[in-house]
Amino acid sequence: MEPAAVSNFPSPLDASFNAAATAVFALAIVHTLTSQRFRALAHEVQERHATREREARQPPSPSFQAGMLHFLGEVEVIFGLWAVVLVAVITYFHDWETAKQYLNSGVNYTEPLFVVVIMALASTRPILVLAEGALRRIASLGRGTPAAWWFTLLTIGPLLGSFITEPAAMTICALLLGRQFYELRPSRRLSYATLGLLFVNVSVGGTLTHFAAPPVLMVARPWGWDTAFMLSHFGWKASAGIVASNLAYFALFRKELLALRLPETEAGVREGAGATVPGWIVAVHVAFMAWTVMNAHYPALFIAGFLFFLGFAQATAAHQSAVDLKPPLLVGFFLAGLVIHGGLQGWWIAPLLGRLGELPLFFGATLLTAFNDNALITYLATLVPHLSEGMKYAVVEGAVAGGGLTVIANAPNPAGQSILGRYFEDGISPLGLLAGALVPTLIVSIFFLSL
Repeated sequence: MEPAAVSNFPSPLDASFNAAATAVFALAIVHTLTSQRFRALAHEVQERHATREREARQPPSPSFQAGMLHFLGEVEVIFGLWAVVLVAVITYFHDWETAKQYLNSGVNYTEPLFVVVIMALASTRPILVLAEGALRRIASLGRGTPAAWWFTLLTIGPLLGSFITEPAAMTICALLLGRQFYELRPSRRLSYATLGLLFVNVSVGGTLTHFAAPPVLMVARPWGWDTAFMLSHFGWKASAGIVASNLAYFALFRKELLALRLPETEAGVREGAGATVPGWIVAVHVAFMAWTVMNAHYPALFIAGFLFFLGFAQATAAHQSAVDLKPPLLVGFFLAGLVIHGGLQGWWIAPLLGRLGELPLFFGATLLTAFNDNALITYLATLVPHLSEGMKYAVVEGAVAGGGLTVIANAPNPAGQSILGRYFEDGISPLGLLAGALVPTLIVSIFFLSL
């Protein structure tokens, strides 16, 4: 899976266009970071509209203005909206034919398409039953308490990203965290701390292998890194950093985590949830996921597999939950918009990476990742000639360490936000996420830099 192709379009010498494209990208980022304000305004406008209707003794109706504000506050649609502005900019500086060619041939949509399919598959009832059953055995070592589930999901779950891909691991972890943790209504501080921890851990948890994490995929082939190399140079450090981050937050929130309790009746329902799914159906679902992962570079193959899966899900509907395509499609739309913008930022990112030393490169990659998909950062690094081995390590470590700072920093993050956003009043705050992710980001950075 590659991010937007950094091709010869537009000309690197076209300074005016490059500046305009980057300005549009910056506005999209600002819009993303202020999306919560749009949703708050939508709520206020709807309340005023409802008050006027009650006073006029009119039947309740939705406010068009409130609806538009809510639409502008949906994080998943923001980059797509600004992509429309970018297309207008391309057409202004070049022509419509150039804009069409860029959207059709200059951008690689494999990653957004893959995330849509793998997210839909990973959120199905049989896969969740399988994952929950396996993780329950580990959580039972801590007597199956919410605290034990919290630690298990945030430790083992992200490491699964090295094998079933990060988007799948994020989907499973987020769904199970919602069920086993967020439904118990933890405090706002603990909620954001857990969200930041999840995003950071998933970002670094994909470094045990060379084939599952997008930022690693970008460099594995051109730099000749295989799974043994990743495990010996990155994976063990990432694993240690994940455990240390979890222990730090567990110590910080120990009293609240241990105080969380699952109602006995609800626990009984959850324990028996997997009994109604036959093993052969679970096996078929696993096979569909394996097909998707093995053919992650070939959209025609994994999309065809997904269409067959939809038919299978319909045929076995008695053992399935409804396949909800809205969240995966919104996340795919978000990522498609991001790669459309990101493909035109190479003119300044690649030269910047090439000018930095090892330590500045690590922190530079971490910072840039907060405002770009980390796969784009590592991909652009492969275009910089004569990078030393130390500089290669630095850019990859910095890119994955910073992958939890914002929703746009790592491709699976929008999936996590889409699933867990309903547990946060007025949606997930970018500043709240940043605050929750800072400590684990610093901890994994220390492990990467000192070991």
